[in-house]
Amino acid sequence: MVRNFTTGSVLKNIGLFSLPYFFSYFLQTLYGMADLFIIGQFEGAASITAVSVGSQVMHMITVMIVGLAMGTTVCIAQAVGAEDRERVARNIGNTTVLFLVVSLVLSLMLVHLTADITCWMATPTEAVAGTEAYLWICFIGIPFITAYNIISAIFRGLGDARTPMYIILAACLVNIGLDYLFMGYFHFGPAGAALGTTISQAASVLLGIFFMKRDELGAWVTRQAFQPCRAVMGGILRIGVPIALQDGFIQIAFLVITVIANGRGLTDAAAVGIVEKIISFIFLVPSSMLSTVSALGAQNIGAGKGERAIKTLHYAMRITVGYGVFVAAVVQFLAPQAVALFTSDAAVVAAGADYFRGYVFDTIFAGVHFSFSGYFCACGRSELSFLHNVVSIVSTRIPLVYLTSVWFPATLFPMGLATVSGSLVSVAICLLAFAYLRRQTLQKEKSVHT
Repeated sequence: MVRNFTTGSVLKNIGLFSLPYFFSYFLQTLYGMADLFIIGQFEGAASITAVSVGSQVMHMITVMIVGLAMGTTVCIAQAVGAEDRERVARNIGNTTVLFLVVSLVLSLMLVHLTADITCWMATPTEAVAGTEAYLWICFIGIPFITAYNIISAIFRGLGDARTPMYIILAACLVNIGLDYLFMGYFHFGPAGAALGTTISQAASVLLGIFFMKRDELGAWVTRQAFQPCRAVMGGILRIGVPIALQDGFIQIAFLVITVIANGRGLTDAAAVGIVEKIISFIFLVPSSMLSTVSALGAQNIGAGKGERAIKTLHYAMRITVGYGVFVAAVVQFLAPQAVALFTSDAAVVAAGADYFRGYVFDTIFAGVHFSFSGYFCACGRSELSFLHNVVSIVSTRIPLVYLTSVWFPATLFPMGLATVSGSLVSVAICLLAFAYLRRQTLQKEKSVHT
């Protein structure tokens, strides 16, 4: 369903779009968390580490695909705001062609590199076989992962955040059921987790295609829309590539942190892996605001209502900061209980609780720069989002995590706290970039009036 958010209450529109997106992201996060939770009930630390390492690699690939698809969401949203149906159809058709090629090439390349990637991750010896099996199966399923995320990006660009929620709900239920079947009954271990994820993603694609054909899109998107157009694909890539690269660098930073933790032994490796999964759940609200600001902001900018886009940004930042402060306070008391949901190993629980208590403060500041990133994407200036993330990772986040790992070998708390520094740098750069864009906009308005 096409929904226009260029009129009415800005705060209400944020709620209407962000809540379905939040639940969609929550359900999608359950994919990885369910794998880790269920395998923890039937296997030991080696299998937990294998799924943790493998799912981190897959998460990196997935978020880069989602980042690239952000170009589709923004381009479609701008066309919806401008009420240009032909442009909407061309973006949908060209997105389909572009990502079909990308997913097939990526899948073949990664299947070939499975063993190398496992080695690059400094995977503990006990977990190597399980990690390779998990990755090999997931790499084969990359076309399904790509297709699901593209279908979701298209619907969100149209202002419809509910349909992706229904699709991922069905897929998540299938995934959990298959996890218990493959890991609990058949005892396939990490390979069973990968099989459950891949099959459920394929099911989600079929459901997504059904919804698209049933929707009014069926009448909009004709065969001509699928003819490759350099201008249309260029517009999608111009926005999507910087976001994909940015998300890739962010995930590389997390992988480097994982490698650092792996070097500290199996206990710390398992602890960091579990906390990274929990953090991905906690970051649901900031991530929801990023996509909300991108989609709603793009519609308003496409309609020539820039001030509404800025108002959307301001509301998003207030929501995320308030949420971040609340969560950081709660985690200081409940960190061990949260980690214990995924393992009964007392040493892993203790190490994970320390890491979690430090890491969770990142939620406060990440919410601010996530919201700014959404606004920059809506403006078609995603390179600004790429800039602040890369600078913060290279200059602050990775160096401080490494140093705290060396300086504090007995606890993971300083390593967790070091992640916050990267977000502080990002917030500072975002404020400067936003001021720069505002100055440019005011100068253009002044020149038009004169």
